[in-house]
Amino acid sequence: MHEYTSKPRVWGLTCPGFPEEVSRARRWTRDILRGSPLAEVAELIVSELSANAILHTATGRDSGSFHLALAVSPRIVALSVTDDGGAGTAPKVEHQDQEAEHGRGLGMVSAIAHRVVVHDSDGGHTVTAELFAGPHTGGHSCC
Repeated sequence: MHEYTSKPRVWGLTCPGFPEEVSRARRWTRDILRGSPLAEVAELIVSELSANAILHTATGRDSGSFHLALAVSPRIVALSVTDDGGAGTAPKVEHQDQEAEHGRGLGMVSAIAHRVVVHDSDGGHTVTAELFAGPHTGGHSCC
């Protein structure tokens, strides 16, 4: 993002609910944030949230999809992934033991993002992770 741009810029991408689309979501995020110090962390978050949508919701079933939104301003990068629903419950941070193979992703996102918000969205859920440019520390979440 150009350093003199003061208005937020927003991008969107809809992907089919196939596992290989997670790498597409990562590349898309990396391309948009090229040169930003938040690019690697944002790419990791998009990867985790996209994979969760595919694994745990109707997104991963026939004709499923997930939608990404990326908003960038000089002070914040906000990454949102909206799923197709069907999970029965909203995504939440689960405290798993060290040996668990699943269930730690949203906790990891909450630990590295400055804020995480989960809300209902057209039959599904949207998880938004915010990264602040500057001296803020991560690990704060709100669901």
